[in-house]
Amino acid sequence: MADDDRDTITKDFDEAVNMSAAELQRWLDSDESQSVGQKSGGSGESTGHESGRRIVEILRKEKGDLTDEDYAHMKKVHGYVKRHLAQEPAKEDVEDSRWRYSLMNWGHDPLKK
Repeated sequence: MADDDRDTITKDFDEAVNMSAAELQRWLDSDESQSVGQKSGGSGESTGHESGRRIVEILRKEKGDLTDEDYAHMKKVHGYVKRHLAQEPAKEDVEDSRWRYSLMNWGHDPLKK
């Protein structure tokens, strides 16, 4: 993967993920986090929750230690957050919404400025 591609992916990922590794880990440990998302396979864990665990690992790595698989996941995270933000519910109170909880599993809290 070219350095320019990695730089672009890193920039996009940093814009999409606005939670720290510690914030995201605390969130993933909550009942609210585990209550949302599409579950696949027999693990009982949603795709977003699994992604969140991977994001925590990525956030804790040094840039030089990131693998091509990490960059592929970072790109996936950016795409998901971008698409999901466009689906914001019409109602004003999103604080306790499944929409927000799902985004937070992917490392983005829409209420955080």
